[in-house]
Amino acid sequence: MTPLTVAAFRQALAAGQRNFADCAIAGGGLEGADLADVALDNCQFTDVAFTSAVLTEGRWSKCQAQSCDFTAVEADSAAFVNCNLANSIWRGARLGQARFADCKLTGASFADIRSFDVGFERCLLVSAFLRKMSFRKQTLLGLDFSDADLGGADFRDAMFDGCSLRGAALGQATFKGADLRGCDLGQIGLKDAPTFRGAVISPRQASELMSGFGLTVR
Repeated sequence: MTPLTVAAFRQALAAGQRNFADCAIAGGGLEGADLADVALDNCQFTDVAFTSAVLTEGRWSKCQAQSCDFTAVEADSAAFVNCNLANSIWRGARLGQARFADCKLTGASFADIRSFDVGFERCLLVSAFLRKMSFRKQTLLGLDFSDADLGGADFRDAMFDGCSLRGAALGQATFKGADLRGCDLGQIGLKDAPTFRGAVISPRQASELMSGFGLTVR
């Protein structure tokens, strides 16, 4: 891993460099930086703020950016693959058609994001803040939403495949037409049942649901 100062990184960007690999950048601000169409491979960012930076169509692969601040970034069509973005902050970010695949997003905050069709695949979203996000008509593959805040989220007509909603906060979330047969719903109480009105569940899940109500299905 090659150490690189924030100033040196900015200079390289200004000179037109668009490919970076195996670099370590620590302790500085990249607020407003232009990282559009930049490819980052196995780069490490420590205590770096990307506030209002432009990440449009950027490609991030195997990067470490835990606890970094991505507030109000422009990241339309950006791709983040196999990255550790735990506890990162994306408040007010623009993420139209952005993709997160095989990423660790534990504790990440996506409050008030501006997005159209942002996609997640095989990501850890444990304890993430995802209130009012829309997953409508999406196929959700391998997403762990355990203990996440999904209040008001829109899951209408979504299909869950290998996902978990165990312990998630789902107040005012909507699941009409959603296929939940490939999802671990965890322990559901009577007060939670209306949240899943209109969704499709399996016989096993129905039995578990009844068990949560203190009933036995035979």
